[in-house]
Amino acid sequence: MSDSQDRAPSQEDAWLDRVLERIRAGHPDGVRVGPGHDCAAVDVDGGSVVVTTDVLVDGVHFRLDAMEPATVARKALAVNLSDLAAAAAVPIGFVVGGVLPAPADPALFEAISLGFAEAAEALACPCLGGDTNVAEGPLVLAVTALGAPGPMGVLSRKGAEPGMVLSLTGPVGGSIHGRHLTFTPRVAEAQALARHGVPRAMMDVSDGLALDLSRLCRASGVGVRVDADRIPIHPDVDATGDARLAHALGDGEDFELLVAHEPLDAETTNALAAEGVTLVPIGTFQAPEAGLVLVGPDGEQPLRPTGFDHLG
Repeated sequence: MSDSQDRAPSQEDAWLDRVLERIRAGHPDGVRVGPGHDCAAVDVDGGSVVVTTDVLVDGVHFRLDAMEPATVARKALAVNLSDLAAAAAVPIGFVVGGVLPAPADPALFEAISLGFAEAAEALACPCLGGDTNVAEGPLVLAVTALGAPGPMGVLSRKGAEPGMVLSLTGPVGGSIHGRHLTFTPRVAEAQALARHGVPRAMMDVSDGLALDLSRLCRASGVGVRVDADRIPIHPDVDATGDARLAHALGDGEDFELLVAHEPLDAETTNALAAEGVTLVPIGTFQAPEAGLVLVGPDGEQPLRPTGFDHLG
């Protein structure tokens, strides 16, 4: 099967590819993981620091007129910790830059600040500082989180190989009904997986299962066969039939982990279960020429990279 369409990058990815080609050329030797993954990793004084950043904008990632500022702040931190989880990194702390809508509202600043303080405590990741500005336009929150390598070092999207299993840490779809604001990043799950030496590649599902899986496959240089019947669909998906599967593949903001790993033996499966971690196998990685394939009741079809594209 040709992979020219099922592997084609999204508009956002295609734009980033052109930019990152120039950026990567100037990397010093100490860069362990560079652009194109959930986190970067850089050597500092004999050790490595894991870094990730996300920018959230009112009207795109949240609606300030429909939710509490504390909820917004928590999501801004949680999405970054989800990236650290994808790298199996241990959170150290975060800094935050905020652009408040003009005219400046002290009450909004106070509420956002309190929200970050509460989220830092709840998610065990302290705030290390930041910056605030005011401008015409929506509220913008830019968080940068720092982490340390976990038990397996720094995981990335590169490392999946043909024959490995593709698994999810939990159900996907329907997050827009509120789960996209209240999710718990899978930091503990990632650490447990790393302690047992399970992941070979990981990333979090932020823009949609199908789209993010296509990114993992591109980074690893592999194809994949996904069994539609094995995809765990969240009860939040309020649809039936083909539409139900479409939501699971493309809704995004699930923040579960996509994990590439060797088949698990019973001992490892039981050890993970004892720590509250269950991997749901949904497919198998293939040679790159196999492309991205979805196997369903009607047979095989290309797995289209549906999901959220900022430039789409």
